[in-house]
Amino acid sequence: MKKTLAILLIISIFACSEQKDTTNDANIVGSYGAEITTEGAVSTSAMMNKLGNQDSLFVKISSEIVTTCAMKGCWMNLVLADGEEMRVTFKDYAFFVPKEGMGGNQAIIEGYVKRVVTDAATLQHYAEDAGKTEQEIASITEDKEGLTFEALGVIIFESTED
Repeated sequence: MKKTLAILLIISIFACSEQKDTTNDANIVGSYGAEITTEGAVSTSAMMNKLGNQDSLFVKISSEIVTTCAMKGCWMNLVLADGEEMRVTFKDYAFFVPKEGMGGNQAIIEGYVKRVVTDAATLQHYAEDAGKTEQEIASITEDKEGLTFEALGVIIFESTED
């Protein structure tokens, strides 16, 4: 009898101490594109380390959403570890994310990160899609080197910060 009680006590201790996943279904805003999981997602700084001197890399990352396309939801910008932004587009223009209210939320994306040079005209177009003022758009006059990401799938989690 004492052994049975001891075993039950040990089982209940382990059952109660089980770690919970901090990204549960209750705070998922939505999943878009190919079905992906949170497993194996790395930070943007880890992504940069893995990318090294390569031109592209298949990776799954987690980062904060800065903004999404206000016209269609056909792209979003995520913040990188250095504070810069990375544009995320969606494979074959096959899916979109919500157009409003996503800034500050967390996203997990899986796909290809690539080093690119984006010309000024394209940057102006992006600024227009983001709802920037004419003055802000006109101030974009130079090409920009940076990273882009072509996502196969996206999961967006509601921000838990108040």
